[in-house]
Amino acid sequence: MKATSSHDLFNAIDDRGSGAISVADIEKTLAESGIALSDARLLALRSRLDSIGSSKIDAETFDGLVGSSGSLVSRTIRGELAIPDFERFGAQIRRIYDDVKSIDDGHVADYIPQLARVPPENFAVSISTIDGQQLHIGNSDAGFTLQSSCKPMLYASALEEHGEDKVHSHVGREPSGLSFNELTLNKEGLPHNPMINAGAIMTSSLVRRDLATADRLEYLHDLVSSLSGRQPARFNNAVWHSERETADRNFALAHHMRERGAFPPDTAIRQTLDYYFSACSIEVTAASMSIIGATLANSGVCPQTGERVFSEETVKNTLSMMYSCGMYDYSGEFAFSVGIPAKSAVSGVVLAIVPNVM
Repeated sequence: MKATSSHDLFNAIDDRGSGAISVADIEKTLAESGIALSDARLLALRSRLDSIGSSKIDAETFDGLVGSSGSLVSRTIRGELAIPDFERFGAQIRRIYDDVKSIDDGHVADYIPQLARVPPENFAVSISTIDGQQLHIGNSDAGFTLQSSCKPMLYASALEEHGEDKVHSHVGREPSGLSFNELTLNKEGLPHNPMINAGAIMTSSLVRRDLATADRLEYLHDLVSSLSGRQPARFNNAVWHSERETADRNFALAHHMRERGAFPPDTAIRQTLDYYFSACSIEVTAASMSIIGATLANSGVCPQTGERVFSEETVKNTLSMMYSCGMYDYSGEFAFSVGIPAKSAVSGVVLAIVPNVM
């Protein structure tokens, strides 16, 4: 469909040629393209539609409605979004979801007691595009903690604040080929990369050192909220305590790095670890996590709000680290077989990103 005016767009919705459409017709057209009326970019349009209610909408009224939504409604109806045939795409994803949802191999992580209590049957697929199209299947609104999927965010935050040279004077950028919590450093005495535990503890030590503890935590929550289109980012206190009380390996990694002089001067080990555990214990949903992925795919600009959260350079470096190191000792195989940046976590999430390279 190549509509060129609001009249053409109106006729595209009014496929019966009745000369009038309803609010439900507009909602249906948007939903079929993956755009929800709850999208922050449609705030003015929602207000106008609420005032119209059940009244019929003629072509002149529709022209004003399209103008109140910027170009989003026009691009949606024209099929100019990232995934033009979103219904067909959604049907394909649902078939994949149905094919794999009965797989029950493996088990939930139990080395952190609180994670062992997560219902293993929870399963969701959530997709967001750089244009804000969304598809959510399964338990997409069930809360889970970020765990290791916070590592790209910590790394990106450190890059934004200190720059590449400073950050990588404290953490390497090569795959380790070892387990995510292996008690080892590279030949320079640094963590191998920011996507393993040692590296994330290191980047935690770099993020907003100028702030008081409470303000550092507030910064972290605001960051996750900004990345996810201002979705709420909750803190799971029970997971934080559970994580902290079973963190012998992480404490050992931190002390090993301090012994080798890897940390910035005056780094407080306990506070740094608490900050890392706090990042791991932020609670999100599959739906909000998909928007985080879309923000990274969109070079650091959140599709839902238009807010720039990270610079293009920061995102480029972050996605490079995710591509080469994000899946731990399976990173090489994942890069070869799948070929996109991704980050796994023991909470069960896999954050996978198809970057916008247009």
